Amino acid sequence: MEDVQLFLERGGDVVYPIMLVVFLSWAVLFNKTLYLLFVYPVRSRAAVHEWRLRTEHNSWAAQHIRADLLASLKMGLTSGFSTIRMFISICPLLGLLGTVTGMIEVFDVMVQLGAGSPKAMASGISKAILSTVAGMVGAISGLLAITVLSRICERNLRRLEEALSI
Repeated sequence: MEDVQLFLERGGDVVYPIMLVVFLSWAVLFNKTLYLLFVYPVRSRAAVHEWRLRTEHNSWAAQHIRADLLASLKMGLTSGFSTIRMFISICPLLGLLGTVTGMIEVFDVMVQLGAGSPKAMASGISKAILSTVAGMVGAISGLLAITVLSRICERNLRRLEEALSI
């Protein structure tokens, strides 16, 4: 815990919004995971059961019922991904903001004390680097998670389309 506190102190004020965005993205990812584990299986079984109870599958009405079943389940599978992608794209931008603010601090120190004081400049350089790292780690971890979840959703959708085939 002390390491996290030290990271937050050295990373500057921009690390807090980065942490908030990472937390929110992981909350949405966790919600999507819970949906895939508990809600989607029940809904997909119900949709397949409803489709198989139909006596005919070839009419215009039956095809629209099938399309409606697929669309509602697809919406549940794909919802939240745009929000996660937005959070993922915000992370490196916030990291870049931290880099700029840290470098501004370095330049302020150089103006006041000159370039011959590396200890004074170290704080600004630390803020610049640590905020960049925090933003990149948040974005990379989110990208990995959303890639895995989107592949799982695509696979589930293909299986559902096969199960609801004519």
